[in-house]
Amino acid sequence: MRRGAGRRRWKTGGETGERMAQDDESGCFTIGVFADASWASRGLEALARDGFEPGMLSIVARETPEAASLVERTFGERAGGGELDLRGVGRVLAHGTLVGALQGEDQGLARTGLAATLRRAGFQAHDGFIFETLTARGGVLVAIDSEPRAADALALLHAYGGGNAAIGAWSGRV
Repeated sequence: MRRGAGRRRWKTGGETGERMAQDDESGCFTIGVFADASWASRGLEALARDGFEPGMLSIVARETPEAASLVERTFGERAGGGELDLRGVGRVLAHGTLVGALQGEDQGLARTGLAATLRRAGFQAHDGFIFETLTARGGVLVAIDSEPRAADALALLHAYGGGNAAIGAWSGRV
């Protein structure tokens, strides 16, 4: 059984909800960083066309009107409530299951930033540094939470401009 499997509380863009962590369908994130909200929009539309549902997606982006609009279009709700001040990046909009995984019970994401907490999602420290740097430069981090379709997500991120796209370690391998 995957470490930490079971009932957890996740913060997803300002709402606290509960979900069941499923060993075969959650906890494996595929991440890419798009140059801006326009590129991210194209990538997110491709993911949606290929059957990736909004509940599988996460976005972390510097707080801008374009990023707020992207979050609203993607998740069907206002971007409010998912704002964080991230060390190394600044004020961001953060929405989705990746946010809960990185935040943890110790509020690690808000305290220490992306680079320090991406290990919680199966990425190595150098990956975290790259994702943090690209996001700080105005990139839009998009993550997909789906172990069975991680390779599909990776292919779409690469095809639509998701830079440095990578799959975190699969469950049981961290």
